[in-house]
Amino acid sequence: MLQDVLLTAFALMLVIEGILPFLAPKLWRDTFRSLTELRDGQLRFAGLASMGVGLALLVLAS
Repeated sequence: MLQDVLLTAFALMLVIEGILPFLAPKLWRDTFRSLTELRDGQLRFAGLASMGVGLALLVLAS
């Protein structure tokens, strides 16, 4: 049961992450290039914010 949910979540993540490079590869490339220029602290904050939003959505969904 848990393995099915994790596999489904992973599959959805791959689909969602693949939308931008499929629809707008130049925009994706430019965005990715700008992300590589951020400082470590900025990237960590973005990761923390992303995890926080994800956790909040999980709490709201359950």
